[in-house]
Amino acid sequence: MKLTEFVVPQAIIPNLKIDNKETAIRKMVESLAAAGSIKSADTEGIIAAILKREDLGSTGIGRGVAVPHTKHASADRLIATIALAKDGVDFASLDGEDVFILFLLVSPPDRPGDHLRALENISRHLRNDTFCNFLKQATTTEQILDLLGEADNNQLS
Repeated sequence: MKLTEFVVPQAIIPNLKIDNKETAIRKMVESLAAAGSIKSADTEGIIAAILKREDLGSTGIGRGVAVPHTKHASADRLIATIALAKDGVDFASLDGEDVFILFLLVSPPDRPGDHLRALENISRHLRNDTFCNFLKQATTTEQILDLLGEADNNQLS
């Protein structure tokens, strides 16, 4: 499973300007709706589902990274977006540090295996310091997409 197979290019936010976790999640879900990957009418339900998941424990996994995610009936396939918060955002991360890289994942409830494989794939790449450093420096959607392609082809080490 490749990042470029489920990250929606039109929903990528290279310079997310927000001041809290809920706003970050809202903007990212809205970007998926604006890209036509989810119905606008489902936006609030997806945001609520992700925030409910966050109540169980932060998806801020440390090292400046968060992977908010949910399964939602409105998703007919695995979809994700990426946002870069250059100024950082408090995500109640496990290490107490601000988050700069956010991957938001929404998947159909009837495909839990795909959901877990996507999370594993995202997490594996986000453990790569080179990948994260290049992502933090990216300023355009095109640069982010190029990095995803390089990561998919194991060109970042």
